[in-house]
Amino acid sequence: MPSHFSRRKFLVGMGAVATAGKAGSFVMATSGDAPAAANKFPIGFSTLGCPAWNWDKILDFAQQHGFIGLELRGLQGNMDLPTCPEFGPGRIEQSKKDIAAHSLHISSVDSSASMDDPDPKEHEAQLADARRFIDLASELGASYVRVFGNLIAGTPDEAIARVAKSLRQLGDYSGPKNVTVLMESHGDFTHSPMLLEIFEQANSPHVALLWDAHNTYVNGGEDPAFTIARLGRYVRHTHIKDSVGKGDQDHYVLTGRGEVPVKQQVQLLVDIGYKGYYSFEWEKAWHPDIEDPEIAFPEYADVMTKYLKDAYAHRRK
Repeated sequence: MPSHFSRRKFLVGMGAVATAGKAGSFVMATSGDAPAAANKFPIGFSTLGCPAWNWDKILDFAQQHGFIGLELRGLQGNMDLPTCPEFGPGRIEQSKKDIAAHSLHISSVDSSASMDDPDPKEHEAQLADARRFIDLASELGASYVRVFGNLIAGTPDEAIARVAKSLRQLGDYSGPKNVTVLMESHGDFTHSPMLLEIFEQANSPHVALLWDAHNTYVNGGEDPAFTIARLGRYVRHTHIKDSVGKGDQDHYVLTGRGEVPVKQQVQLLVDIGYKGYYSFEWEKAWHPDIEDPEIAFPEYADVMTKYLKDAYAHRRK
């Protein structure tokens, strides 16, 4: 986790916040929209938050607690999803039936591929890894695959050009498979101007943003209204989480109990007509000391349902 950002020292001014009032004019794509479900909001969770659970427990728990989106980020410690037995040639069709039987949908298939490496051999290896995940997403009928920009190597301009070119190449590969490549706001790439430049240079209908709303606020130092005003048109999926600053570090806490303006983030997304998932990225796999998923997941479902009800009611006024 990068160093803690003091919420009182935003990098943006009030003029930037005012610009967010125009965000409602953004037109969202519909290919990866969360499906409508009776009496349910489009909430989901990442399997990063339940690293000890087996496939059956993941599906059962999601269904029992009102989730409809399941974001795949490893199963029982194996982050290389294409090698998981559940998605092997002999089981993937049954796994798809299991997902449907639980009234769930795969919101995203998350790779670890990073687009930043200047070494040609390593860079090609990362692209090849991303393609494997795109193939898996296509087989599962999932709309999205997550990749990283990760670290800035060389000058910022060089890094932006390298990442944008890589995303465009992956988009060319993923488009015919009905998959969109999402770059997460993560690592050195959490500032809206830089991300905007990347997406404009990539210039691909099959490339978009996974908005980790925590990262742009805490690590990027941006007011959510500033971020949405610039990047709202590219947001197709989200990562939601809350935290409190402790010294120069951040500690994840249950939703609504920290310093991240999660409710504001939700309202901004609703206001621009966002129709994707609100996915809980509880980083239990990386931070085993935080609350267990049996506690954190239901809490998230309750809080997020309230936030979404309030956001839609506010929008109708």
